[in-house]
Amino acid sequence: MVTQFHAEPLIARERGTDVSLLRLYALRASYLLIAAAMGTQIWPLVFQHRHWDDLMHGVAVSMLAAVTGLALLGVRYPLKMLPLLFVEVVWKTVWVVAMGLPLWQAGAMDANAADTMKACLMGVIFLVVMPWRYVFANYLSAPGDRWW
Repeated sequence: MVTQFHAEPLIARERGTDVSLLRLYALRASYLLIAAAMGTQIWPLVFQHRHWDDLMHGVAVSMLAAVTGLALLGVRYPLKMLPLLFVEVVWKTVWVVAMGLPLWQAGAMDANAADTMKACLMGVIFLVVMPWRYVFANYLSAPGDRWW
């Protein structure tokens, strides 16, 4: 019985758009960063739920825990989980624009807000690793799913 050896291709092809193996590894590293860095902070809070200050704090902790869990799927499926990175970029942008900048401009930024601002601004890494041609081809210019 003869088996052929197929080397790992350097390019991932999906819907006619090429994503380099280096970009795939960069995406995987981003998902791993989310899962590890944010997960080590969030998951202990999940198990200490009796210490949640209010309902919205519990909602935020639960949603961030879900993001960290889903980020583990991104390590295996970096292109399929791109919407998770979209969520990360969008929520961080919304927080910076709607909360961080007004607090900073008013001189009312405390240590917690400054830490959150720093963490949100570090999310710019996702904009760097994002395979923009793939995003454009598969999310922005591709035909949408049927309505009926």
